[in-house]
Formats: sequence, structure tokens, C-alpha cells
Amino acid sequence: MKAHQLWFTGPQQVEIREQQLPPLQPGQIRVKTHCSAISAGTEMLVYRGQLPADITLDATLASLQHPQTYPLQYGYACVGRIEQIGAAVDGLWQDRLVFAFQPHASHFIATPEQVIALPDDIEPEAAVFLANMETAVSLVLDGNPALGEQVAVLGLGIVGLLLTSLLAQFPLAQLHALDGIAGRRARALRLGVQQVYDPASEIQVAALKQSLQLPVQLSATPGAGADLIYEVSGVPEALNLAIDLCSYSGRIVIGSWYGGKSASLHLGGAAHRNRIKFISSQVSTIAPELTGRWDKARRFQTAWDMIRRVRPQELISHRLSLDQADVIYDLLDKTPEQVLQAIFVY
Repeated sequence: MKAHQLWFTGPQQVEIREQQLPPLQPGQIRVKTHCSAISAGTEMLVYRGQLPADITLDATLASLQHPQTYPLQYGYACVGRIEQIGAAVDGLWQDRLVFAFQPHASHFIATPEQVIALPDDIEPEAAVFLANMETAVSLVLDGNPALGEQVAVLGLGIVGLLLTSLLAQFPLAQLHALDGIAGRRARALRLGVQQVYDPASEIQVAALKQSLQLPVQLSATPGAGADLIYEVSGVPEALNLAIDLCSYSGRIVIGSWYGGKSASLHLGGAAHRNRIKFISSQVSTIAPELTGRWDKARRFQTAWDMIRRVRPQELISHRLSLDQADVIYDLLDKTPEQVLQAIFVY
């Protein structure tokens, strides 16, 4: 059996390789991929050569435990059907639709422990959002939005849009969202955000600050500023805007992975005076105080429930074959405003 695999061979370079898969070993399964989703935020780091050199691609996924040097495979949102099972694998796995944290490929070999069976009522094109929906669920858990709070989301890529769709279900005082792409802002309004803003517009940012009743001078004004801010734009400089918008003793949840990018942060003013809390959120693990109640299985079950409720497959803007990879990555790199969610269909 030969598989067609996507490889990143250098900055702005992708290649489709045909690889012979080895015979199945006992305990293994072979999956024929139905579709896989491009996670633009992280995959653009790979495509642009912006990965940090001092950590693995992922802390927990076996498929991404390899050196961050080209050529490399990447991707973590595959849905396919099990077409062959090895010895010692329960026959119930045969022909099952499954989700896997696997790089983009037409076929792959895994073990039953490395895949997640799709619920019967979840379509493959909805299931490819499982990884990003789990991220959105983890962000909500880390931020812990409360009744009557002012909440702002910086960045309306797929994770930002999924996050806002979850936050819109809370009894918040106001839900604000910021993004430089007008189409994403319009989508956020349809998902339940009350107000959207272009962070590049001084007038719009000033209007947001006025809505949040932020004082001109630094002061601990009760009720002023956003109680909770999510930074999921992938742009490190956005943290300075988050600091400017944050309330006294407010929380800024950092959900972006910046890769090798860095920025100069303004920590000597409001960040210092207002006792702002910075929370690093990463889906591979969860805060220690939640682990006793929120294990991985519960987070996945919640993510499936949110997929049923939100119907994220409506966010898919591009369906392409794997041999069109160079086209879609170039589009994401140069004109990201033209793409909402791209998936490969096999």
C-alpha cells in the first residue's frame, strides 16, 4: 500500500511524496483518510520557517515527536475509515470512522489507542474540527468566564471563532471581538458576538475602550476594562493591546503559539499597576486544579457536544485535493483574508 503524504521541505516549500507503507504489525490499524483540516495558525509557522528550535512539535502526540528540521510532516486533524486491522485488534474497529492527530496523508498506520471513534451523528467534515474545538474548550476552562463579565477575544481565526461561539453561550455583560479581516468580524457577529472591531483602526479601538469605560489615566476603576481577554491572534504584539484593554485584576489568557516570534511588551504601566494575571493556555495539558474533574475523555466529550451545537463545518471555505497543497498554503501565506477554513479531501 502506497500513501501520498504532504511534506514541508523548506520555508514556503511543500511537496507531495508517495511512500510505501510497511505491513501491519500486531495491534496496528491502517486508515484511509477522508479529509484533513489545515490548522492555519500553527501550520503557517511550519510553512514560514518560524518554529522554535528548542521544543518538539507537540508535547503529547506521537505523530509529532520528531526534530523540527526540514523535511518534516505536520498536521493534526485527520478523519478517515479503518480499512485494515492487524492481529490482536478488536474486529469492531474494522470500517470505523475515526479522528486522528496525524499529519496530512492519504493513508496512515496507527494503533487503536491513537484514534478516536466518531460518534454516529458526527459527519467527517465536522469531526475534523475536533482538535481546534478541544482547544476552544480548554481556553474556556482556563479563562473561567463568569456571570456579567466583559470579555474580549483578540483574533478570529478558526480557534478564535470557535471560542467566541462557546463564549456566546455564557451570560456575559458583553462579548467583544477584534480582527483585522472584515469577513471574520462578520462571521463572529453571526456566532453571537455583540461588538466587533478592527485592531488597526485607532477610531474603533478608541470606541472599544470607551465601551469598556477605561479611564484615561491608570487607576483601579471598578467595572472598567475587560475582565477576561483571550489572545488567539498569533501576533505577539497583540498582547500590548490586551494589556491596554484589561481591567484591574483582570485575566489575559494567551492561547496563541507564537513559535519563534517575539515582541516587546509594555509591562511597566497598566500590566504592573493593575495586577493583571497572564494565563498560558495549551491544549496538551490542563490546569492542575481541573485535572481531577476534567480528564481527556471529558474534554473530548464536551468538544463533540459543542461540535453538534455549533456546526463548525459551516466555516469550511475551501476543499482541495492534496496535490493542490502548494496553492492553498501560498494563499494562506499571502492573502489569508481569502480563506476561512481549508480542508484536504482525499
